[in-house]
Amino acid sequence: MPRTTPTLALSLFISLAGVSMSVAQENDATRKLTRQNEQFEEQIVEVADNVHVAVGYSVSNVSMIVGDDGVVLVDTGMMGESAERIAEAFRRITDKPVKAIIYTHSHGDHTGGAPAFLGAERPDIWAHVNFGSEARPWKAGGLTFQNVRGARQAGFKLPPDQRINNGVAPVRYPKRGGEVFSDGEATKPNRFLEGERQTITVAGVELELVAAPGETNDGVFVWYPAGKVLFAGDNFYRSFPNLYAIRGTPNRSVRLWAESLGRMAENDAHALVGGHTNPVVGADEVKQVLADYRDAVQYIHDKTVEGMNKGLTPDELVEYVQLPERLAGKEYLQPFYGHPDWGVRTVFNSYLGWFDGNATNLFPLPPKAEAERIAKLAGGHEELRAAARDAIAAGDHQWAAQLADYLLATNHDDSDAKGIKADALTGLAHNMVNATARNYYLTVARELREETQPE
Repeated sequence: MPRTTPTLALSLFISLAGVSMSVAQENDATRKLTRQNEQFEEQIVEVADNVHVAVGYSVSNVSMIVGDDGVVLVDTGMMGESAERIAEAFRRITDKPVKAIIYTHSHGDHTGGAPAFLGAERPDIWAHVNFGSEARPWKAGGLTFQNVRGARQAGFKLPPDQRINNGVAPVRYPKRGGEVFSDGEATKPNRFLEGERQTITVAGVELELVAAPGETNDGVFVWYPAGKVLFAGDNFYRSFPNLYAIRGTPNRSVRLWAESLGRMAENDAHALVGGHTNPVVGADEVKQVLADYRDAVQYIHDKTVEGMNKGLTPDELVEYVQLPERLAGKEYLQPFYGHPDWGVRTVFNSYLGWFDGNATNLFPLPPKAEAERIAKLAGGHEELRAAARDAIAAGDHQWAAQLADYLLATNHDDSDAKGIKADALTGLAHNMVNATARNYYLTVARELREETQPE
């Protein structure tokens, strides 16, 4: 799929918002996110002897380790078509059969391509014993709305010219009706890591599987000592980590994520293969990257707890907790996919739950009752509407969106307020380097505009 250039993306957003925006003001975020596309250029990277990584074919990386009489795969990508292309590229390197597949975790973008690699003899498929634990509560509880939020986060409802990338993955569109998590019987794991670590030998290749909770509780990293290659799964990629996904997730322990990164750093790795983006090659660079990544995650945890102990609320904490410049300036810690603010909020929630500690918020006014009082304070609904429009004109898009929410709380069918909010969200997207937030803003703006179109 062709890249979206900064100029095209910028002019598109301006036309959508219907407001005047400065090119100089907008180019930085768009340019940074567009440059991230370099991480997804299709290539097969040989990171060590007999270790090949398919980057950019799928939304996640697929790795192949060539052994004596077969190969071991680490993850399989997401969709059939891209997985078939990876399988074909790997067959040009070796025609040895797949003897084993290792899933670093259960997310469908790492498991969905497995059918493309199955031969006449089914390979063993390894995973953590808690495989699928993230999705299990949703299914047991009958929850489905995370699919709506997931589509917004990924930008699946947006046309190609409104998507730059997904932060750590190229633009792809799944088939309609596809699930986020793989459920095919033929590709379910049949071998499991049950303890902290286990050494396995497949096709003469010795590998160590290590439990690594982080993005998921069923995470595993794979250490290949002969080649000094570390396969990190989604506990590492070239972006600030997604300590909380805005599609909604069960708790991701930031503390355990940092500990897992610490265990990874204990290995003398000369190559680091993340779940997405280009591998890191070179012992010194790998050491530095893992140390920085671990320090960033640990800092978010520790500084948030420090602020919590001062009685700060989540909204106050996101101002209080700021990554040190030595970490915030690193290219592999830019908030293309995850965001430090979301990590702060998830740390608070994981320890103390929904109540922020402010007694006023024990039983807050319902949204409509609060909105009516705010409108009265503003001098009436039309004055509130005028204030929202003034905020749009001033480029104060967050405030405009919040004022539009007050209008919509008093009247869900207020098409003018929907238009104001859509313009505000488009303006927010414009300046947003985080791809998932950007996609979410633009998708909701699109939904609001569709609601105001005559049938």
